[in-house]
Amino acid sequence: MEYSPSEVMQYVDENDVKFIKLLFTDIFGAVKSISVQPSILKRAFHEGIPFDASAIPGFLSVSKSDLVITPDSTTLSVLPWRPQRGRVARLYCGISYPDGTPFEGDSRHILKKVLEKCGKMGYSVKVGTECEFYLFKLDENGRPTLAPQDNASYCDLAPLDKGENVRRDIILNLEQMGIVPETSHHETGPGQNEIDFKYDDALRAADNVATFKTTVKTIAAQAGLYASFAPKPMEGNAGNGFHVNLSLHKAGENLFSKESPEAKSFMAGILKRSREISAFTNPLPRSYERLGHFEAPNYVSWSRQNRSQLIRVPASDGELSRIELRSPDSSCNQYLVLALVIASGLEGMESKLELPPPVDLDLYNASPEELSSLEKLPGDYTEAFKLARESSFVKSVIPQSTIDSYLNDKRFLTRKDSVPYELGE
Repeated sequence: MEYSPSEVMQYVDENDVKFIKLLFTDIFGAVKSISVQPSILKRAFHEGIPFDASAIPGFLSVSKSDLVITPDSTTLSVLPWRPQRGRVARLYCGISYPDGTPFEGDSRHILKKVLEKCGKMGYSVKVGTECEFYLFKLDENGRPTLAPQDNASYCDLAPLDKGENVRRDIILNLEQMGIVPETSHHETGPGQNEIDFKYDDALRAADNVATFKTTVKTIAAQAGLYASFAPKPMEGNAGNGFHVNLSLHKAGENLFSKESPEAKSFMAGILKRSREISAFTNPLPRSYERLGHFEAPNYVSWSRQNRSQLIRVPASDGELSRIELRSPDSSCNQYLVLALVIASGLEGMESKLELPPPVDLDLYNASPEELSSLEKLPGDYTEAFKLARESSFVKSVIPQSTIDSYLNDKRFLTRKDSVPYELGE
């Protein structure tokens, strides 16, 4: 149910909600929070809640540090793992300057602008996500280790799969918040798991990913485990992919169901810009150790059903027809990734780009001759960042100041810990 501000305040009053967490994300995708009491909620909707933006990586300097968050009333949800007396609810927020001007580093606002353009063109995009994560044991001091929870592999059952109960609790909590997981299973790596979601509007899908990561971390901690979304936490094992399924709609019709010219151009646009947006789909140095291994793509190509490709067209019909972008990893900022991916598809439609022929090869076992004509994804984050910095397309979607902050702030690349750094830790 989507609430208005007055309905949110009524719900809070009638349902024993004592704390409201106002959530927003930094430019790297980390979820931040300010808690307010019910008595402050009306002011939050009308005036916003100020915070020190100089304390958020990639935001503002101390000389001009005030920003304001304003809750989006349609995102109300009670956190089911918190006490049922004196309940805790959450709302996602927009970020603005004190005069009400949207803050250019608000990645949720960047996605909303792309979706507004999409709507003006007469289209809408549905998104379904597949997000992988590892579950690691803690040491005697409660710090995360690289010892996986189990040694199971793809789709194994209990007792080999020791993540079954954790996934169950994650899904039950998500369902109470109105998020609809469709499938879940043990993934390829030891201690690796995947939960897939029903498609939704792009903005809601992005919000759901933020909720999903918070829920996974919380439930894993309650089970005495550490959940890692790092792109490649264990050498020699599968990385954590963030596969993005997209369908394009016009006048209620899924254009991928008939492989319409618009759908083909949308897909061609994503292929064209995939290298330039890699700094956002694959933001960390170890992101590039994942690409080219364990069904993660390494070339700019597409095919039907083929999991070695950048874009795969799954064997689905009708309303479930879609494409699957396989390069992003779970450390990305999903708002920026969806903004860039959808914008590249829209650009492809505007330019009526021709979709190149499919590459019906197993690219992991193809010969050098077969691969020689294919364009490769960036080989490391330095190449990816250079491409992003020089891209006029990226600048057309993300404000220059935000690009500079994202590419120049190396703090999120250099943290030392017992596990590889991942965003939001």
